[in-house]
Amino acid sequence: MDENLLGMVLGSGPVVQGVLYLLIFFSIASWSVILYKARRVRRARRLSDKFLEYFWETKNLSSVHERSQDLKASPVAQVFRAGYQELVRLTRARNARGEDGPMTTDLGGVANVERAMRRATTQELTDLERALTFLATTASATPFIGLFGTVWGIMNAFLGLSTTQTSSIQAVAPGIAEALIATATGLFAAIPAVIAYNYFTRQIRVLAAEMENFAFEFLNIAERHFLK
Repeated sequence: MDENLLGMVLGSGPVVQGVLYLLIFFSIASWSVILYKARRVRRARRLSDKFLEYFWETKNLSSVHERSQDLKASPVAQVFRAGYQELVRLTRARNARGEDGPMTTDLGGVANVERAMRRATTQELTDLERALTFLATTASATPFIGLFGTVWGIMNAFLGLSTTQTSSIQAVAPGIAEALIATATGLFAAIPAVIAYNYFTRQIRVLAAEMENFAFEFLNIAERHFLK
């Protein structure tokens, strides 16, 4: 069976072979993306959980900031770092002015911290979503590329009837079988890509919710204890 399959692939026309090679490229590239994103997302979830556990157990924000520097793969830790650094900047600016009261309008106060954390959230989401477009493209395009190869192969198989003495199904069956391999290869490339795309989208959505919830909690802490 494997030898027959390989023989049909090698015996197919140049267009069908080109389609098959293109689909194989998409399949290999998409699996590379899947393995990379699986490792990246899994590590982000694990380190974010680790950071959140340390954050709520430790009352000293300076210690948390030092800890976050070792968790650069954690999106939540990076959001904290952005907010903490902006909070330190505002606190130092207020102390330099000798102010003990609330933050003045020109310093920005909690709004500046919120903007810094939102900016960090956007950057982390952009990094997490990198290469997902390729998976979406593979999932949507490869079935049609395979279908094109199949239609082309079937068309050539039927056109070949004009050069033969018979018009039976046996005359076109090998050509049709070769052409159908393109459709199968397209589905082989598309199915893992669409499953992985949906999975990673869900996981990134969970991480986005964790970053937003943490930013909200951190802003409450900053407003109660530092920016009041």
